[in-house]
Amino acid sequence: MQGTMLYGPRDIRFEHRPDPTITKPTDAILRLSATCVCGSDLWPYRGIAQLKQPTPMGHEYCGIVEEVGKEVRNIKSGQFVVGSFAASDNTCVICKDGYQSSCVQREFMSTAQASLLRVPLADGTLVATRDLPPKELIPSLLAASDVLGTGWFAADAANVKPGTTAVVVGDGAVGLLAVLSAKQMGAERIIAMSRHEARQKLAREFGATDIVSERGDEGIARIKDLTNGIGADSVCECVGAQESMMQAIRSTRPGGYVSYVGVPHGVELDGEQLFYAEIHLHGGPAPVRRYLPDLINLVLTEKINPGKVFDLTLPLDQVAEGYRAMDERRAIKALLRP
Repeated sequence: MQGTMLYGPRDIRFEHRPDPTITKPTDAILRLSATCVCGSDLWPYRGIAQLKQPTPMGHEYCGIVEEVGKEVRNIKSGQFVVGSFAASDNTCVICKDGYQSSCVQREFMSTAQASLLRVPLADGTLVATRDLPPKELIPSLLAASDVLGTGWFAADAANVKPGTTAVVVGDGAVGLLAVLSAKQMGAERIIAMSRHEARQKLAREFGATDIVSERGDEGIARIKDLTNGIGADSVCECVGAQESMMQAIRSTRPGGYVSYVGVPHGVELDGEQLFYAEIHLHGGPAPVRRYLPDLINLVLTEKINPGKVFDLTLPLDQVAEGYRAMDERRAIKALLRP
């Protein structure tokens, strides 16, 4: 098969790789219907996260099961499935508590920008649809594999409830879908922080009631102005940078909630400042598997359309252009068709 490899900063290649095979009896092999480029892929692409060797890429996926190992019981060949970026057994004490992304047997997926994919712990990782979904819903089902589940976790961890005010810091796919999630959870006011017109427009489509384009101290002041001087009930940090994290913490009212779901790079917190902020802080790798059944149902019943975050669709062999477009902010998120 052909697959995506990152050799170094901005050096993406689509080249021959061995076909995946069943290596453990709990594995499944999928033929992918769609995959994509993630915002977190841009960290190593830009050279911010260092690679020691050429590395296969991709952790978002959905497709048809081609083969299963002899110990797989619930997933069958021919089913359409969606899986998380973190493989999990879904039976350990951590999984049962809803944190499958920290499963004791966790394996992070990393080879999904290809036509075929081996999924470990298939019974615990994959969720099958009852029937083969219509092609027009594939982008939204793909979104559930990571960015929708991560946006949902952002809103959930930030304790978004009916009638509350939520702020979303970050206008990438995860941030935009945190807006959608906050809307689904009943937030009365949703403030999206964005400087980009196309992303602002999509944020409003997903449920944002206000847009704040300022950043740093000015952005925090605008949030305070919009919340009677006290700050927001719930703030979702969806970037992973120092400025965005501090903007989130300082925009939250005492007693409020901050979630952080962006992979952190260079983030350091001041203990004294955090102490006197008196906020709840919760985040990490999103336990997407916890939410997958409900998110898939919302997509299949067409109550949500998260696939709108894909504003660029390319054949898989043009994956390098997908990376360039996202790196240059010409695209929010690039969908790849094998």
